[in-house]
Amino acid sequence: MLINAAIRLQFSPLIPGGGQAVSDGSMIEVRSPATVANMVCGFDVLGFAVEEPYDTMQLQLKDEAGITIIHEDHFGLSIDPLHNVAGVALIAMLEEIGRQDIGLELRIRKQIKPGSGVGSSAASAAGAVVAANELLQLSFSKEDLVRFAMHGEKLASGVKHADNIAPCIYGGVTLIRSIFPLDIVTLPAPDLYVTIVHPQIEVRTSDARSILKQHLLLRDAIRQWGNIAGLVAGLLKNDHALIGRSLEDVIIEPVRSILIPGFDEVKKRSKNAGALGGGISGSGPSIFMLSSDEKTAQAVGAEMRAIYSAIGLDHHTYVTRICSTGIRTNWTKPNSVN
Repeated sequence: MLINAAIRLQFSPLIPGGGQAVSDGSMIEVRSPATVANMVCGFDVLGFAVEEPYDTMQLQLKDEAGITIIHEDHFGLSIDPLHNVAGVALIAMLEEIGRQDIGLELRIRKQIKPGSGVGSSAASAAGAVVAANELLQLSFSKEDLVRFAMHGEKLASGVKHADNIAPCIYGGVTLIRSIFPLDIVTLPAPDLYVTIVHPQIEVRTSDARSILKQHLLLRDAIRQWGNIAGLVAGLLKNDHALIGRSLEDVIIEPVRSILIPGFDEVKKRSKNAGALGGGISGSGPSIFMLSSDEKTAQAVGAEMRAIYSAIGLDHHTYVTRICSTGIRTNWTKPNSVN
């Protein structure tokens, strides 16, 4: 008698492959991490991945052409591929290889709440194309995968930005030197702890972009350039003090922080607790802080919880690390046993 069993392999970092699509009923599962974009002063150009939270996605072939999306969560996101960030990213990839006849079934279990400011849309779009690249045995580079996944970001925010997508796929810290043409620079990931608080409100990325100023004072631009340069230098030198001094934003944060209750108090008390610094994660409402050790990171988390408990606003906190690998993949293969 034949019994169907499954061999579940350990999670391993993404390794691009090449060849024919796997058609033996195999399923590829990916763990797609949350990301912190901007890193305070690096609007749309800097970002890093974190170990937690993360989304889990499963992709397999199906007989009928087209993309089927199944959400195994309660966020009520569209399952229409044309209105789903993972769907439009997959469509862009299939159009590139000229294989719209392929049938794909994508199951998504989101832990990263949409509108949280920690790369929810990026995790879905990036996870989908990484899974397809491996399932179909394609040989797209990580830069190619970022390019496809950016279609999802455009759907979500109206802009093709990569500061969440890139660290999600590459892992660690990434610098987007240019979008057109796409030029991604990987930076050393510092040995730091990350504390994140997510007040349970939603800030839509498109709304957070719409309130930004379109014209800057030269003195503000000069100060911002100095902070970005200092932050990159701090990362390269693993200089925690320089990283902390450079976590200052004089352009975006003063405008967006008004959308986040308790922001100024969180920042003040986190730094008093020993955090190197931090600020708005992406477009918010999540706030992140970097610390040199876990004890400080936990103390920062306690301050964050105290502030939002006093306000009476529901919230989630995470104490985590920078994720050096980015998206991880796991094969589930059928096995016949006599």
